[in-house]
Amino acid sequence: MSLILFTGITSAAVQPSGDQDLIAKGKYLALAADCGACHTSPQQGAPMAGGYAIHSPLGDIYASNITPSTRYGIGEYSEVEFARAVREGIDKQGRHLYPAMPYTAYNKISDEDIHALYHYFMHGVAPVDRAAPQTHLPFPFSIRASMLVWNWLFAENQRFVPQPDKSPEINRGDYLVNALAHCDTCHTPRNFLLAQDNDRAFSGSSLGSWYAPNITPDAQSGIGSWSHDELARYLKTGHIAKAQAAGPMAEAVEHGLAHLSDGDIQAITAWLRQVPAVNSGTGRARDSYGQASDAEQRLRGQSGQSDAGWQVFSGSCANCHQAQGQGNDRYPSLFHNTATGAPQPDNLVSAILFGVRRDDIAMPAFGPDAEFTNRLSDRQIADVSNYVLKNFGNPAVVVTPERVKQLREGGDTPLLVKLTRPAALLGLLLVVVLIVAGLVLRRRNRRQHAAH
Repeated sequence: MSLILFTGITSAAVQPSGDQDLIAKGKYLALAADCGACHTSPQQGAPMAGGYAIHSPLGDIYASNITPSTRYGIGEYSEVEFARAVREGIDKQGRHLYPAMPYTAYNKISDEDIHALYHYFMHGVAPVDRAAPQTHLPFPFSIRASMLVWNWLFAENQRFVPQPDKSPEINRGDYLVNALAHCDTCHTPRNFLLAQDNDRAFSGSSLGSWYAPNITPDAQSGIGSWSHDELARYLKTGHIAKAQAAGPMAEAVEHGLAHLSDGDIQAITAWLRQVPAVNSGTGRARDSYGQASDAEQRLRGQSGQSDAGWQVFSGSCANCHQAQGQGNDRYPSLFHNTATGAPQPDNLVSAILFGVRRDDIAMPAFGPDAEFTNRLSDRQIADVSNYVLKNFGNPAVVVTPERVKQLREGGDTPLLVKLTRPAALLGLLLVVVLIVAGLVLRRRNRRQHAAH
């Protein structure tokens, strides 16, 4: 697939000459924007018919039906209404969408590309007359009108403008990363109000049970030690010796990045390698930890060994990843691996909990979705994680059963969400009442003192 043209950026691509070309361009853009990852249910759902539950800190947000169904989809949308939904997060009925739909990035999409996307969704996607589940978030997040203030604070709604001092390839990469592929929405940390902290752009962020790592060119905390070819191959396939895509990144690869042209992959790679490097406080690259270990064979020969992590590893992991952790043609090495060398264990634990499901990879889950005979407790997952970290990865990282339980249930709860819970609201109301009562008493005492 050739590069797609947009205002201000040159390319060798040929401008579409008819409807089929415009549909093909729109399809390519939809792949680059990763629309199918969220709007197509992984349980054999029809393309773009919605129903996929996006697990957010606020609760589950269900992706809508964006097929041209006139009853349940976007079949009645005009191009202006479609553009408003994509760029501003406001649907045809005037309701605000939640920013799980990354309109904060899509607002940079050019008019030409919006036109192609609209044409593709209206003429290249089959209509599906089925309603997607409704999103019901707890109060106060259920009040969609509150997004007016959030959007005013954090959504710029400005089109992408190429930088004249940058090459066409760098500008193309900028457009792909920050508009269509919206990489920043996952890899940039969030502030108290769950908006992007762009002062630390691409330095890593929690995604519920998973963690989107630092992808700045810092040699220790980021991907500065990766070669250009390694990064390009990872984006295209989701698999290199030191890193394997899982969770949301696996979806991004499978539904989007894997379908991009080599030129676009090279543009993304070139742009990422020139962003400001951010060191997150780590002193070693994630893939520099560990080595092969004979612990599994050594402990197997000891009748009185009591390493609970060894027991789980030997029974559930060694057959695929090999006893010494070196992996094989299908399963990766556990040492010199970014998941086992990371300063946070979230991706290691989540891979064990939820498995890795991709077209060419099938690591089984050992958590809530596992077959009964494979299911492991929080304690067992903590034990085997610590065994792997101690023998193959970053030994300074320790996993507790409590942390496994948190990740099983969706990860850390942001402070904003904690403050909106009933107990917190009641406590805040009590504080306000006490302050008001104190002010009233103080004013009364002053009046009595003045009267004397």
